Amino acid sequence: MKTNLLTSHFLKISFFILLFGLFLGGCNGIPGGDARKNPDDPKLRVKKNLAEGRGFKLNDALGSPKGGVFEFASSNELWRASLDVIDFMPLASVNYSGGIIITDWYSNKKNRNESIKITIRFLTNEIRSDALNIKIFTRECEKTLINCNFIESNQKLVSELKKEILKKATIYKKENLEKKNK
Repeated sequence: MKTNLLTSHFLKISFFILLFGLFLGGCNGIPGGDARKNPDDPKLRVKKNLAEGRGFKLNDALGSPKGGVFEFASSNELWRASLDVIDFMPLASVNYSGGIIITDWYSNKKNRNESIKITIRFLTNEIRSDALNIKIFTRECEKTLINCNFIESNQKLVSELKKEILKKATIYKKENLEKKNK
């Protein structure tokens, strides 16, 4: 009976040592690594690990689907230029993860019965003429907003807006490259 108990105890200890050895072998050393290379503050360690792409995410372990890819951040030159060009208009919807800007209806003081709405869709984040899909809608109303005609505006206004956005985006890109080179 004593032999079975010792054998059982020995097997448990051997199994634990084997698992610990596999754990250390998989991590290339003791967890935490060299204390001289890692900050003492846990918040700074977490920040450093995230910056280096290391760490454990519960979604990865459970096989949950990944979140969206956000390519249209505010640092994108096309995005910034578009917002700057239409900054006089009220915004109805702005979704940089979806790559779309939709303004609200805008009218100037001269003609209150006519207003415009702009939709800018980003097809790529590269600065090129086919990167933007711009639509401008015009709403012409009689004295009240009840009788209104909606028209997709002429291409001349769309091309002028696109040209202005691309020009500004090129300037922003040049400024960013100059900052990186310094």
